[in-house]
Amino acid sequence: QFYLVESGGGSVQTGGSLRLSCLASPSVNSYRSMGWFRQAPGQEREGVAAIERDGSITYADSVKGRFTISKDTAKNFLYLQMNSLKPEDTAMYYCVADEGALYAFTPPSLWNHRGQGTQVSVSP
Repeated sequence: QFYLVESGGGSVQTGGSLRLSCLASPSVNSYRSMGWFRQAPGQEREGVAAIERDGSITYADSVKGRFTISKDTAKNFLYLQMNSLKPEDTAMYYCVADEGALYAFTPPSLWNHRGQGTQVSVSP
């Protein structure tokens, strides 16, 4: 059964850190691409980061140098380490996955699988 379950969201102050986790079923290696996108209230969905099965990574310009995407194929988890958080990072974050080669700049609507989301709130 194919599903994604996120965890790790929360509330932090500006400059703080959070690590999001995404449990992938049946396994991380079931998907060629995995990633994260976010959506703030009243705003368009924005791709954040993506990682391919071969380890290739892409990031949105807005998070480069602050966020790190990684995966643990043994535990079947995808991660998003978020450092130096800003109020504009406040959004619902979704884990996504696909059997094809997709990237951080791929429109979020094109990803085949999506989790239920986890909320990240950054206060000034």
